[in-house]
Amino acid sequence: MTSSPAATPQNPNARTSPGLAGNSLTEDLRTSIDQCFDQTLDHLKKLVAIPGIAWPSFDRGPLEHSAEAVAELLRGAGLDNVQILACDKPDGTPGGPAVVASRPAGDGKPTILLYAHHDVQPTGDVSLWDTEPFAAVEKDGRLYGRGAADDKAGIMAHLAAYAAVSEVVGSSLGLGVTFFFEGEEEAGSPTFRSFLEANRDLLRADVIIVADSSNWKVGIPALTTSLRGLVDGTIEVQVLEHAVHSGMYGGPVLDAPTLLSRLIATLHDDEGNVAVKGLVARDTATVDLPEADYRADASVLDGVRLAGTGSIASRLWTKPALSIIGFDAPSVDQASNTLLPRARAKFSLRLAPGQVPGEAMDALRRHVEENAPFGAKVTFTPGESGDPFLTDTSSPAASKAMWALGEAWGVPAVETGIGGSIPFIADLTELYPDVQILVTGVEDPDSRAHSANESLHLGDFRKAILAEALLLARINEQGL
Repeated sequence: MTSSPAATPQNPNARTSPGLAGNSLTEDLRTSIDQCFDQTLDHLKKLVAIPGIAWPSFDRGPLEHSAEAVAELLRGAGLDNVQILACDKPDGTPGGPAVVASRPAGDGKPTILLYAHHDVQPTGDVSLWDTEPFAAVEKDGRLYGRGAADDKAGIMAHLAAYAAVSEVVGSSLGLGVTFFFEGEEEAGSPTFRSFLEANRDLLRADVIIVADSSNWKVGIPALTTSLRGLVDGTIEVQVLEHAVHSGMYGGPVLDAPTLLSRLIATLHDDEGNVAVKGLVARDTATVDLPEADYRADASVLDGVRLAGTGSIASRLWTKPALSIIGFDAPSVDQASNTLLPRARAKFSLRLAPGQVPGEAMDALRRHVEENAPFGAKVTFTPGESGDPFLTDTSSPAASKAMWALGEAWGVPAVETGIGGSIPFIADLTELYPDVQILVTGVEDPDSRAHSANESLHLGDFRKAILAEALLLARINEQGL
């Protein structure tokens, strides 16, 4: 179901500003984008047709093909220093191919780094798709296909915005622009940090625009000002040395899946709030998501009560969320009458802004060990971690971005959080501590990124291009 743009949320942080609004530059940019939109869409469709997946279990050939196709688009945009670069993983295998190109800044002008990624998620169960995943299809104002929204549309938004500004501003464009299109984001960016360190000067910028997020809803743009962090890992419960007959021995001892289930049940209170002591949680979201919209967007079944307390937006953005995303136990079809000696689950803990990942991992470890049911042996194994992110909304870049989004859509932009994580942003802020980072995007609540029938709203895609073109033009004109 497509979200309705009818109601604009009340947001005290939404703002507009005078300047380019209503003048000829805005309309010139809009005209340039409109004239090239069919070509932009054609390029996007060709990128969607390339199944570039960076997971180790997939053929690397299409991923390299994807990088070459993106590099060719950059060359077509007039950039002659296009490079395809990669760093090796710790095991010696190559990381995903990143595509980098740039034009130098003129005297006194800042440099903007435009980030997106060209790799995509696997399709999952193809039978759940209404169209072929890697054949872009237009239907009812949307473009369907894997990567159509996440994140090949981000690549094309950057390229189309740059092309429009180059055409309209012409020789007055002194802004430095660097394109950085990663090739392994959907695989967890395993070589991102080493890539940054190896190419630190090449990627140095004053502002980084990460086009890998979502707008508030169709018709209402947003600047993503907060992201949750992430820690994950596994919890194993063991009660026996080996499996035994459930009839002969059942009763005095509980099986491992039962005890693991009891342990998992302690992770939330009766209201569904995360019950792990030591985790940051705040009810501070400045806009809220109506329950009906959330239920529709998340496909919640009728009768299922929502978990947690506080506003829905805060539960999504500024409070932790703890999920069990995997469970090792025999399948029902292969079950036998035995008491299982061990069971294992994988957890995914999303962290509120302000939470240190290491402290969150320690808090969860303590909780698990202190709540071991019936004295079962519990083994806690930490996995990956990523820091949360909070934008300085008073920065010049953020202020200009909010203006540009509002100007392009014709309604004030809102500042939103995202429940998901982009762990590599912590690496960017650590290596470039003075950079201003903006998280934008082309998705909406019905884009279904990572799921079957992923799609892009073409009307908002056009507006996203205009917003970025306006932002580049304003920074070129006024600086930071």
